This record gives sequence, C-alpha cells and structure tokens, in this order.
Amino acid sequence: MIRIGQGFDVHQLAEGRKLIIGGVELPFEKGLLGHSDADVLLHAITDAILGAAGLGDIGHLFPDTDPEFKDADSIKLLQVANQKVLATGFTIGNIDCTILAEQPKMKPYLEQMKENIARACQIEADQINLKATTMEKMGFIGQEEGMGAIAVALLDK
Repeated sequence: MIRIGQGFDVHQLAEGRKLIIGGVELPFEKGLLGHSDADVLLHAITDAILGAAGLGDIGHLFPDTDPEFKDADSIKLLQVANQKVLATGFTIGNIDCTILAEQPKMKPYLEQMKENIARACQIEADQINLKATTMEKMGFIGQEEGMGAIAVALLDK
C-alpha cells in the first residue's frame, strides 16, 4: 500500500529567538516564534508523514497547550512521529520539501538539513529533496514577517 501526505507550516519572525530550520541554527537577527523551537520545515515534514499514515497532525500529537513541549527540539518531535509511523508498518519512501523565506539564503545549509532529517526519519539523505524559494516580496513571508514550509511524503507498507 502506498500513501501520500502533505504538510504546511508558517511561523512569525520575532526578535530574541534563534532561527532553526531543518534542525540547523542559521545566523540571522530574528528567529521564528512558536511554542517549540518553531522549525517550520520539520513541522511540515512531521505533518506530511503523520498525514500519510493517518495519524493526525503535529498539533494533535504535540499540543501547543502542553508545557512539556515548550521550546521543544523539533528534531525530537519528528523522531517520535517517525516511530509512530513505523509502528503502523509504513516506511518512508521519500520526502520533498520547499522552504519559503526571503532571507537568509538557505542553500548553504540544505545538505546539513537533509542529514538531520534523514537521521531523524531513519532514511537515507538521497530520499529527501529540499528546495528554498522566496515569495518575491509579496505577502507576510515576502515582507519578512515570517517563514513557511511545504512538504510531501510518500509512505509504503
């Protein structure tokens, strides 16, 4: 059985926060605001794999009302979600993602992000494709008020 899931996440940029994307801390004057570390890429991937397995979404598994997940490391959340997916008998075939951000440039960090995601999902880095794009200065992402990510995951049983 083959199933596909999609994930989408956005977070507002804020002063005094670290910018963590794909488990990599990027040098930038602002970070993403959220209950956890607000890693939009890992949140989108988590939603994609959970959705494909029929296991709900990141908010269901890790509610932002639960103090246990305050400032949580999203790599750890992805690892837990992946274990739940594996327990259903599914394995990840591939993951494809797009990061939506005006700046900073993501290209120098994409390989490390892929390695982090591969390790968390217990797959090979070549099963992951990462891209980044701007919003051409349009909307809240284009105006540098926030960042987003889109992900799809293919699961096989």
